Amino acid sequence: MPRCRWLSLLLLTIPLALVARKDSNKNETAVLRKLKPVNASNANVKQCLWFAMQEYNKESEDKYAFLVVKTLQAQLQVTNRLEYLIDVEIARSDCRKPFSTNEICAIQQNSKLKKKLSCSFLVGALPWNGEFTVMEKKCEDD
Repeated sequence: MPRCRWLSLLLLTIPLALVARKDSNKNETAVLRKLKPVNASNANVKQCLWFAMQEYNKESEDKYAFLVVKTLQAQLQVTNRLEYLIDVEIARSDCRKPFSTNEICAIQQNSKLKKKLSCSFLVGALPWNGEFTVMEKKCEDD
């Protein structure tokens, strides 16, 4: 009987070891599925983008909130979490920060205040736990 228990424990730990495996040389989590395109209307993509924009607006020193103008592409990679790489165009809105989600904001039309950026957000997500993290953010002027 002890052999069966040992074997059962071994069989249970192998999948866990594969999922949580890290490359000890690089201290990086193993990629279980490389980046693949995913539909931008996917609910997880929308959640991740909403979270990324909340964080962007929180960190930005701009007096106005930025909004997504267009989602260019979204990709999914699986590690020990779901990682979404989302490329978007964002623009300064006419809503001053902090703004409420009930507020109706439009893209800034005033030529002096008009500003557009191209951004890439890498968001790590465990959506079933409600956990989101902006792992990387890169924005450039259009």
